[in-house]
Amino acid sequence: MSDNTADDVTDFGYRTVPRGQKKPMVRAVFDSVAPRYDLMNDLMSLGVHRVWKRAFIAALQPTPRRTLLDLAGGTGDITFGWRRAGGGPAVLSDINAAMLSVGRDRAASNGHASAVTFLVADAEALPLSDRSVDVVSIAFGLRNVTDKPAALREARRVLRPGGRFACLEFSRVQVAALAPVYDAWSFSVLPRLGSAVAGDADSYRYLAESIRTFPDQDALEDMMCEAGLSQVKHRNLTGGIAAIHTGRRL
Repeated sequence: MSDNTADDVTDFGYRTVPRGQKKPMVRAVFDSVAPRYDLMNDLMSLGVHRVWKRAFIAALQPTPRRTLLDLAGGTGDITFGWRRAGGGPAVLSDINAAMLSVGRDRAASNGHASAVTFLVADAEALPLSDRSVDVVSIAFGLRNVTDKPAALREARRVLRPGGRFACLEFSRVQVAALAPVYDAWSFSVLPRLGSAVAGDADSYRYLAESIRTFPDQDALEDMMCEAGLSQVKHRNLTGGIAAIHTGRRL
């Protein structure tokens, strides 16, 4: 019988692992996929992730006077989209230095480097002052966080009063006819793509599993409310394959 209690373990895809092991395991996944991450996103979603991200950036309501903290921002899609849409200065943050390095290279080539600060940081313990940013975003990153309630509390802590939190994440399919097709794509096609394109089937198998173990739309809304966010709501995308969750610090 295991000596681990429920508080000592967490999910890593369909596996249960000691909580202290998840962060280095997730880091290893993204170290592996970082060089081909953007290409794989296009292949995995057939390009639909770009449509989702455009909708998400609009939900952030960019204006020149608002500052953005982009958590798990990795290669910078949300940060750079925010800037192109007229948003103010941004902090592109990720716990994974390899992913952030790709984002830094992209910023240098697309002219956004001067308005973007790069921060290697854990979303569960941000090295930022209370009430220091106007908008906090996290896109396809919350499911990889070990302590999701802690990350949501930190997001609220660093928001100024009236500030906006938004999360774009894979969620629970709401259209029954999509479910078997989506499952076949996730568990049969994605690992093969990962093997062929990135040389890593296991990492993409984990990513597919992590989607299935992530809280559904209603459960995530409850977690956001428990973290102290208000005006919490969600919007399903592509039949619930993904969803945008928003809330405010009042």
